[in-house]
Amino acid sequence: MTTQEYIQAIEMRHSRRAYKNKPLDGSVKNVIREMVNAVNETTDLDFIFIDDATPAFRIFQGKFSMIAVCGPDSQKSMESAGYYGESIVLQCVYHGLATCWVSGSFNENKAYEMTKLPRNKRLYCVIVIGYPKERENAIEKTMYKATHKKCKSYQDMFETSDRKLSDEYAYAMKLVEMAPSAVNRRPVKFRYENGVLSAHVDEPYSDQSIDFGIAKLHFVLGCKAKGINGHWTENNVFEEIKTQKLKFEKEEN
Repeated sequence: MTTQEYIQAIEMRHSRRAYKNKPLDGSVKNVIREMVNAVNETTDLDFIFIDDATPAFRIFQGKFSMIAVCGPDSQKSMESAGYYGESIVLQCVYHGLATCWVSGSFNENKAYEMTKLPRNKRLYCVIVIGYPKERENAIEKTMYKATHKKCKSYQDMFETSDRKLSDEYAYAMKLVEMAPSAVNRRPVKFRYENGVLSAHVDEPYSDQSIDFGIAKLHFVLGCKAKGINGHWTENNVFEEIKTQKLKFEKEEN
């Protein structure tokens, strides 16, 4: 997908809990499996695709699959899980599927039975994927109202800022506003000092790290859309990648 397609998916995405009584087509499942395998091959994560996820849920309706978001018991791995998991979510959304990040309101014992996860790995959360119903049901509307009463603006996410954000960073932060997080709490806190942007969460060894990874991806995509290539360092500082223009040496006469 192109950066603009990812941006379009961010604008389209919202969590769904009501799905059609139709399982995913075999070709769709294969594509999702390929994305899961790509993540597992390039990271220390262990994403697991579950064909029929309905036994692990009560309040969700219809037929749906899920990705069990698993990996080592570490803060950085959880951040990576949010980053790469959200990439899969956005690709699914762009191609017409409905999704929902879920961290708590499902039967974890059932999920562990389905995944057969090794003891040295942890189930962080799951991503539900299915075909969306045309209209939201009463449960979806109620949950949306309950979790969207107080939505933080990106300005409220800053602990400190000693100067005005550039237009590019301001745009990227607007995409962070649209990033999913547990109960829409938006726990990531940003700092902008001496031209350096950094971020953290107060409880890194929790599902806040998943939210952090998701927010990181949204920020990177926003910057790319405005012509800035960059990445998050191990110290959670956003570092711009300067590209060098190659020049031919002048011929001597």
